[in-house]
Amino acid sequence: MHQPNETHEYEVAILGGGSAGLSAALTLARARRSVIVVDHGQPRNAPAAAAHGLLGNEGVDPLGLLEKGRAEASAYGATIAHAEVRSAARLEEGGFAVELDDGARVVAQQLIIATGTRDELPEIEGLAARWGRDVVHCPYCHGWEIRDQRIVLTATGPMSAKQAMLFHQWSAHVTLVTNGLSFGSDDLEMLAALGIDVVTDTVSRVEVSGDRITGVVLASGGRLGADALAVPSFARARLEGLEALGLDVTENPMGVAVTTDEAGRTSVEGVWAAGNVANPATQVSESAAQAARVAMTLNTEMVFARANAAVAAGAAS
Repeated sequence: MHQPNETHEYEVAILGGGSAGLSAALTLARARRSVIVVDHGQPRNAPAAAAHGLLGNEGVDPLGLLEKGRAEASAYGATIAHAEVRSAARLEEGGFAVELDDGARVVAQQLIIATGTRDELPEIEGLAARWGRDVVHCPYCHGWEIRDQRIVLTATGPMSAKQAMLFHQWSAHVTLVTNGLSFGSDDLEMLAALGIDVVTDTVSRVEVSGDRITGVVLASGGRLGADALAVPSFARARLEGLEALGLDVTENPMGVAVTTDEAGRTSVEGVWAAGNVANPATQVSESAAQAARVAMTLNTEMVFARANAAVAAGAAS
């Protein structure tokens, strides 16, 4: 473990200890790299009771999965620091310095940003308290659990009509509340053809009884019975403290993500990004796989850079 108020040097510092960060750490540690994972302990899926679609670990407790991942990475020599990043910046002499909230300073040759995203939810009374339970955003993550139930989807952007169609794959009882948004005639025609009701109103409150959603109250005073509320959230990359790096970001109606190439390289040389911070739509399995590939590419480039440096040193002697 690292010690506060000291400087610790590593080849690679991974900021974020979710499935992406730990997968990258495991790969790099097995490649005999010195690596540290800085984790604030607040994963995106913490409110969820289970993670789904992860082969061999279907329905696993998300926090239990990360605990197992930390143990696996640590077994190969990775350092896990339970701390929050205060700042990160490039050093004039090369590499990067990361300041942590416990006073420790980490210096690394390369950085992997795996800080994930923050879901920005609409301000609807009672909604946030049910997030990850019967208020959901992803049909592939939660659709099976709310199959055949009454699902109300509260629109949050132009893609909400198509998201209602997606949820219809899991339940024929889907209602779209427009929340003041307008949708094109093609979308409305498809919604009608599928039997998805469209209510031109705004959701103002979530009704709960016996620790379960029973309905939503509309701004007009009306009520819709519901067993689950679908809320397509706006996912914003968690980059607090990383502003000095100057990373490019990409924004679309679904969220804000760090801009990368196919290999995970960001706009800043020596800084990579993996997982939800680069693509908010990736599930646990995808984030872990993509981060492992980023780690392999990073390690390969470091190997070749060392070989080139050795050749140059030999030629100069």
